[in-house]
Amino acid sequence: MPELPEVETTRRGLLPHLVGRRIRGAVVRNGNLRWPVPGDLARHLRGEEVLGIRRRGKYLLIDCRKGHLLVHLGMSGRLTVVPDGLPPRKHDHIDVRLEGGQALRFTDPRRFGAMLWLGEAADRHALLKDLGMEPLEAEFTGAALARKAAGRRVAIKQFLMNSGIVTGVGNIYASEALFHAGIHPSRSAGRISRARWDRLAASIRTTLQRAVKAGGSTLRDFASADGRPGHFQNRFVVYGREGKPCRTCKTPIRALRHGQRSTFYCPACQR
Repeated sequence: MPELPEVETTRRGLLPHLVGRRIRGAVVRNGNLRWPVPGDLARHLRGEEVLGIRRRGKYLLIDCRKGHLLVHLGMSGRLTVVPDGLPPRKHDHIDVRLEGGQALRFTDPRRFGAMLWLGEAADRHALLKDLGMEPLEAEFTGAALARKAAGRRVAIKQFLMNSGIVTGVGNIYASEALFHAGIHPSRSAGRISRARWDRLAASIRTTLQRAVKAGGSTLRDFASADGRPGHFQNRFVVYGREGKPCRTCKTPIRALRHGQRSTFYCPACQR
């Protein structure tokens, strides 16, 4: 599933192609996504001007004059800018037609993504209003994390993946950040010292920034707005490396399950 770095990479790639452009309309070939695409999407978009593109967690908000186009990439979605009228392939479900002969194309093989029109203030929408701290913003600190973790017995890995606490940090980057902070993924969130919280907050921020710089991670379907895959998967230190030697101490990387997700860690470097 695309996580914060992949969504942020997409946002940055779309900025020069969308901001300031007018929308001519939309073509919806398959509206049966995670949430049904509004039947009047084309009417809402026609004649709108794109004012900006924001990211909230794993959601993109394309701000227009009369509302917002909310996009979620789901598990396999991507947004690319293509020539308007380019023949669609099987999983090219939506084209947002732009002035100048281009279109924003939404592709999603598994159809767990979403494209919705918000006529209301975006931060009050049900999908966004309860999201937690943004890990690349100034509010994201060790002290803030420690306050939210007080008294909690949940494993720190699951704590970080709770979108009501921290938004956008999924399975890959939680595993990577915990390694760099030297914290075992099963340690109780309520039993971490303030110094270690500071180290973890810095590790999460640095890990995400490096991933964004690398264009995100491409494990299967993800590609940037210009169709290029990410490269951060080539720098994983623990994720997907079960049985391989730790890059720091050579101890074999182990895997365990947290809920439905695999977690990767070094038993020597992470305590």
